[in-house]
Amino acid sequence: GTHNFALASGVFVHNSAKQGRNREFHAVLPLKGKILNVEKARLANIFANKEIVSLVTAIGTGIGEEFNLEKARYHKTIIMTDADVDGAHIRTLLLTFFFRYMRPLIDSGYVYIAQPPLYKLAKNRKDYYLYNEAALSRLIREIGEDGITLQRYKGLGEMNPTQLWETTMDPENRTLLQVTIDDAIEADKLFTILMGTEVGPRREFIEAHAREVKNLDV
Repeated sequence: GTHNFALASGVFVHNSAKQGRNREFHAVLPLKGKILNVEKARLANIFANKEIVSLVTAIGTGIGEEFNLEKARYHKTIIMTDADVDGAHIRTLLLTFFFRYMRPLIDSGYVYIAQPPLYKLAKNRKDYYLYNEAALSRLIREIGEDGITLQRYKGLGEMNPTQLWETTMDPENRTLLQVTIDDAIEADKLFTILMGTEVGPRREFIEAHAREVKNLDV
């Protein structure tokens, strides 16, 4: 299936994604802020949540025991979030939801994570998009440091629709990571630590990762 369903977190990202997409193949669902905390909410509350309802309706398969893969409207469900702690948090939450209520979607390889660029480097009127630090170092070694301008993208919303399409959504250029069941199990464990009622494990996790992460929002 060539039809793609992008879950875009944040209003700026959604606007850029909507304007930049190829309408024939791409549907975009905006997720405003953090969707409901799956760990603490009872099932009934989850399905009273508008964004979860929109998500389930759009995918078309139903959930839990009612799940039917043949009804999937998209063969790629792509999670598109910022490369910061909040983005990671939303991604973890979505993966946890898929793992608990729509697991065959992951088993069948329908869930993906978009890899937006971290840097845009310009030199001699040419733009280069780099997806990690190693690629940036390699390019600078190759073309030299003189006369370059470097922009670090804090979020997808900083890109205009054309840039977002070219780097993150265009099937010719984009990098997608296919989510495996191991990724989802990992997300589920992490989510339980971060959002569960046990304070001890959460404190240990935050202390262990405090050096790596600034502004951890839990």
